[in-house]
Amino acid sequence: MMKYLVWAMLLCTTPLMAQTVLTLEDCYQLAQKNYPLIKQRELISRTGNYTVANAAKGYLPQLNFSGQATYQSQVVEIPFPGAPQLSKDQYKVQAEVSQTLFDGGNIHYQKELSKANTAIQQQQLEVNLYNIKDRVSQLFFGILLIDEQLRQNELRMEDIRSGIHKTEGAVNNGTALRSNLDELKAELLNTEQLRVQLRASRQGYLQVLALFINQPLDDQALLTRPAPTTMPAEIRRPELLLYDYQQRSYEVQEKQLKVNYLPKVSAFVQGSYGRPTLNFVSNEFGFYALGGIRFSWGLGSLYTNKNSKQLLHISKQDVDVRKETFLFDTKLTMTRQQIEAAQYSDLIHQDEEIIALRTSVKKAAVAQLENGVITSHDYISHVNAESQARQNLILHEIQLLQVQYNNRNTSGN
Repeated sequence: MMKYLVWAMLLCTTPLMAQTVLTLEDCYQLAQKNYPLIKQRELISRTGNYTVANAAKGYLPQLNFSGQATYQSQVVEIPFPGAPQLSKDQYKVQAEVSQTLFDGGNIHYQKELSKANTAIQQQQLEVNLYNIKDRVSQLFFGILLIDEQLRQNELRMEDIRSGIHKTEGAVNNGTALRSNLDELKAELLNTEQLRVQLRASRQGYLQVLALFINQPLDDQALLTRPAPTTMPAEIRRPELLLYDYQQRSYEVQEKQLKVNYLPKVSAFVQGSYGRPTLNFVSNEFGFYALGGIRFSWGLGSLYTNKNSKQLLHISKQDVDVRKETFLFDTKLTMTRQQIEAAQYSDLIHQDEEIIALRTSVKKAAVAQLENGVITSHDYISHVNAESQARQNLILHEIQLLQVQYNNRNTSGN
């Protein structure tokens, strides 16, 4: 007997153990983790690493091959008897190895700019992922509202069943008409239809949420109602860090402008084969080599340096304007949300008072229906009035929660 009891307990508890329970924060994290765009995070990181590594290779010795064949209109003539006559066609194949000694910091700032651009791309990705929160929030609170509506609908069904039970007794006693009983039964069917519609809507919301979080959600999935939260005034959105990274990129580019008109110094070694060699009195093919220090100073960037600085200055100003606009719009949204939250709080207090009055009236209507003082139609009106008052309370409570958490998303807290 004990064996069967154990199996029965296991069968009864298995559905509960398998039930999926999710919080709002769980949904946020799962949605961001499973959003296809998240794959870009690794791609951006790898691209940035390769770009920085390529820039750093500028410090390595550089190998260059070159060759040329020329024909000259004149060559050096040596005015001595028996001196060799140099050919007007000359040839040279050359290999050169050079090593940068001083570049004014050009390679360093190339690496810094690559890092800055990678940070911008990564932060832009974070901004895009953050925006998923609003979509998840709408689904989550939509399901919570439907859950509360289903509970309220069950209470309404219980009231109607109670009315049916009392009316059946009155009909049997001859104190009520059959039509009164039929009206109550029809109203019960209406509530059952509403339950079917609400469950279908809930399933639709769950299916969309399941796609976001990449987890199967059945009808038994339970969403935990979040606790009321504060509405902080500080703005900590990821967009702000994005604007900072963009400014950092322009600052690096400004430093690069200074590097462009600094001199460059490098050491080099050349090995060549051709005619003539370094021995200019010889007209034979041969190998030769030379090495030394090369100094170069290109001043062409000075022509455009002033305009380039102005362009970067304008770009930085544009970032400041976009940041200021973003903060302004965000503060407007937060102010509107705070006003809505205060409105819902006031409505909730009024809803509670209305429910207390409607409940009192409905309780009196139960006794009146049983005694044949009112009709079933009157009773249904009182039940519906109380139900509507409770529906309003449910709606305003969920709306208050939603605007509170939307405000946290808006502010980035």
